[in-house]
This record gives sequence, C-alpha cells and structure tokens, in this order.
Amino acid sequence: MPAQDWIADVAFDAGGLIPAIAQDAETGQVLMVAWMNRESLAETAATGRAVYWSRSRGKLWRKGESSGHGQVVREIRLDCDGDVILLKVEQQGNIACHTGRASCFFRRLDHDGGTPRWQTVDPVLKDPELIYK
Repeated sequence: MPAQDWIADVAFDAGGLIPAIAQDAETGQVLMVAWMNRESLAETAATGRAVYWSRSRGKLWRKGESSGHGQVVREIRLDCDGDVILLKVEQQGNIACHTGRASCFFRRLDHDGGTPRWQTVDPVLKDPELIYK
C-alpha cells in the first residue's frame, strides 16, 4: 500500500481544505480550530508536529514557529463523514491562542439579565507582545 493512500479517505472541501480541531491529549480541552490542506496533513502525519494551512497568509503554518508554542501530535482522527480532522496534541508552553490564552475558546455566552453577551472567562497567561516579537 503506498504511503499516502490514507489521505484519499479525507474529504477536503472545494478549496482543498478541511477543518482541524486541536484538543489537549491529556485534559480533552478543545484548544483551537484551524484549517489543513493535503500538504499540511501529510507533514503533520510524517513529523508528529501540527502543521496547518493559514488562509490569511496563504501558506503552511507550522504551529509554534514564531511563538514557540508548538503542538506535538499524539493522535490524528478523522470524523465519520471524513470531513473534519481531530488532532490530540501536547500543547507546548500551555498556550494555544495568539491572545496568550490556553485555548482560543475563552469566551462564553452568558445570559446576564436575559440579554445574551460574550463573557471572557479564561485569563491571559502571557502577553502576546512578549510572545510575538
């Protein structure tokens, strides 16, 4: 069986992308959602380091290359429809978000007095200006 046959089971969208959820392998906390293309998924599988496709920059994004907060991939899963990737990762530095937080999902919808609003519920662990110099 050729080495890349497994990738044929992945249902990339019309733009050649698939959403990828990064989840802490130990705690189960969802850290972030990003996009992968065929090349980033293949590199992730080959190296054990999370590599995504940056839509805004139009290039591969090797998680942690500028922040030092990389992700060591412990497991790669494909959902039942083949159109979402789940990466179980070891988050280096305990910061996944560019805002300096552990997770990109740091806002919760609260119904304070009946009016829904987003409430920041997770602290900044490190000032982003100190992370991205």
